[in-house]
Amino acid sequence: MRVKICGITNADDIAAAVMAGADALGFVFYPPSKRAISIEQAESLVAAVPPFVQTVALFVNAEKAFIEQLLASANFQLLQFHGEETADFCAQFDRPYIKSIPVKPDSSADSLAAMMQQYDSAQGFLLDTFKQDMPGGTGESFDWQLVPKSAKPLILAGGLNPSNVAEAIQQSQPYAVDVSGGVEQYPGKKSKDKLKAFIEQAKSTQIT
Repeated sequence: MRVKICGITNADDIAAAVMAGADALGFVFYPPSKRAISIEQAESLVAAVPPFVQTVALFVNAEKAFIEQLLASANFQLLQFHGEETADFCAQFDRPYIKSIPVKPDSSADSLAAMMQQYDSAQGFLLDTFKQDMPGGTGESFDWQLVPKSAKPLILAGGLNPSNVAEAIQQSQPYAVDVSGGVEQYPGKKSKDKLKAFIEQAKSTQIT
């Protein structure tokens, strides 16, 4: 099981997440978020990420010029889009990308699969709990049995923490899990103990 730790804001949390066994680190470029960082911060933080740990830049309806400026400054390997971006928009930056798919109370596996079909160029999809005016980082989970079958990797997010990640994996059988608030001391600062517990639980859970 692969694990992405999102909402990284400082070098100490990079070191702690890597030491705990994280496969990918996510950096938020959405100003309303308490975990958002600047291009200047990104440049130094990404440089501190060791080899074989993937760096992911997260956007919510960002301007093309901003994304291009960021990518010229910091070597992000994967892009993550959380807004209403079209497939054409997501695919234009010469980087692989994943698209977040919001899971609403009335969502079904079929409706989620239909949304995924609009993004043929995506490398994978991240399923996260929908909350009005809050694209991601809600801290709320959804019905994991709604996760559809997909030929592309599915990343499970939304309300995950050390105590529920094993059950979430068993029910949804994802390619990877993504966590931010569930391993924090407070928004923007990770807990070493929670990081370790979360990653241990995720990687020790068997999938079929």
